[in-house]
Amino acid sequence: MKLVVISDTHLRHEHFGRLQGDVLIHCGDMFDLFEEDGADMAAMDRWFGEQDFDLVLCTGGNHDLPLERALQRDPQPFRNAVYLQDDAYTYQGKVFWGSPWVPDLPYHAFHASSRELVDKWSRIPVGVDVLITHTPPRSILDESSGGYALGCHDLMQAVNHVKPSVHCFGHIHHSRGELQRRGIRFINACSVQRGVDGVLDPVVVEL
Repeated sequence: MKLVVISDTHLRHEHFGRLQGDVLIHCGDMFDLFEEDGADMAAMDRWFGEQDFDLVLCTGGNHDLPLERALQRDPQPFRNAVYLQDDAYTYQGKVFWGSPWVPDLPYHAFHASSRELVDKWSRIPVGVDVLITHTPPRSILDESSGGYALGCHDLMQAVNHVKPSVHCFGHIHHSRGELQRRGIRFINACSVQRGVDGVLDPVVVEL
């Protein structure tokens, strides 16, 4: 099964052209907190539908205020993608779980307090093959350009308990990359980097 993982596209998704695989995963920050004029849910949905995949899965990120508002009207706001918020989706025997929550950003989308995060992460069941979050776990591809570890400690504890085969996320652009630890493949799939025009290549996973 070929997974293609992107994150933090911030309205630059059109730069990818047409992607191809079995499952496309977007780990959040489709939009830009400071450019709401370009935040078109319908355009995002059209782009998902133009990609060559059997399944598109996505979750939200802290820049996705339009998505957060759309969810107040419809728990599945996309026609061409399955949105995951503390929920599982099984495809060809593999279990995917998505959660959009972020710590420490109370005026952004999908913010959750420390107490709420403990509850959110505790819902991730053992048996998940691919975990999709926006925020990284603590000390895993979470270092900011200023040298600060910004990942979530409670998420790290949950991941150590659940032990997914793959944990993909974004949020911290400076730490894009991959890391294998304790049998888990961690992927920070941030697609946009400061000083780089367009987008970086998606991360491809053979599951």
